[in-house]
Amino acid sequence: MSTSGKIAVAGVVAAIVLFWTVGFWAGLLVLIGVPAAAYLLLDSSQRRRVRGVSRKRIGR
Repeated sequence: MSTSGKIAVAGVVAAIVLFWTVGFWAGLLVLIGVPAAAYLLLDSSQRRRVRGVSRKRIGR
């Protein structure tokens, strides 16, 4: 299994555990809020680099 596949499986397992322990809406808030807050904490050059990686412009 690829690295991204392992990360996806771990995310699904974490979501199921989170929904089961704290409830649906609180779990959804955490699953959406934490990555959004982490992205907003990056400076502009780091955001540009993240967008480039997501668009498969690695090595530029």
